[in-house]
Amino acid sequence: FAVQGRENLINEAFRNELEKIMCGLATKHKSKPLAVYCNPDHTHIFVGLHPTISISKLIEQIKTGSSKWINDKRFLPGHFSWQDGYGAFTYSKSQTDSVVKYILNQPEHHKIRCFKDEYLSFLKKFEINFDTRYLFEYYNHE
Repeated sequence: FAVQGRENLINEAFRNELEKIMCGLATKHKSKPLAVYCNPDHTHIFVGLHPTISISKLIEQIKTGSSKWINDKRFLPGHFSWQDGYGAFTYSKSQTDSVVKYILNQPEHHKIRCFKDEYLSFLKKFEINFDTRYLFEYYNHE
């Protein structure tokens, strides 16, 4: 999921702490956080989803709780929020290590590929039909 307006608002000063907050929120909702990385303008989170919670509910709780935490801590001069929507993909247990490595290697990965190209490649890889009018907002990232 992405930062509202696709602004680079998540910085190193609080990134690690934010990732811990997100892991705690996943755990609180009976899910197992496996990897998380907060890029300046978007976040990847890999969880073992508990069968009693829907992915939409878990993402809602993580986005709501983490934005409240950022705002309560006043890390930014204005109000922080996440964009509406998210992308969610499933992986088999045998792919866990490669997905974790991919997420934890985000800084290097994004030196080569921007978020828009990355997301479109996931949609194509998973053979998901999409209409570009309903994808994340890309403000000046076209």
